[in-house]
Amino acid sequence: MHKTTLKLVFSNPLYLITSVSIFVVMLVFLLYARGFLFFQPYFVFQLPEDLTLSFVLIVMVSGFMGLVSSMTIYQILMQKASPKYASFGMLGSFLGIGTSVCTSCTQIGFTIISMLGATGAAALSFVSYYEIPFRITSVTLLILSYFLLTKSITAKCKIRQL
Repeated sequence: MHKTTLKLVFSNPLYLITSVSIFVVMLVFLLYARGFLFFQPYFVFQLPEDLTLSFVLIVMVSGFMGLVSSMTIYQILMQKASPKYASFGMLGSFLGIGTSVCTSCTQIGFTIISMLGATGAAALSFVSYYEIPFRITSVTLLILSYFLLTKSITAKCKIRQL
């Protein structure tokens, strides 16, 4: 069922290009936000040994974001799905983005701390401490979205199983 659905979605090169583009943009954004990728003063990639799990989860989130987003676009455009049915992929994508970005690791974190004071510092320390569980939750939500989209696409069009 999954192979057939993936062949159906990615038979059009536009969806493949969309998926790869979303993967690359998300990967660069998340690596930069986490501090693995630097653009100033030189282009540098750094992966400390103790943050390998975080890097792997960032790659997984980016990959599933590209996959789920392109499948959602396919479902909306090709199957003329109503927003109610296409909400599986969109909800999973938004939650995946929201739980995978470490706001305390970026400039946003410093802005929130300066605006909210001790409350902001406490909230951001909670987020940075539980970064790995948030990313695992993100991957889980995206995998769930993938399976729901696969089921929905397969049910919508009658694909013959060989």
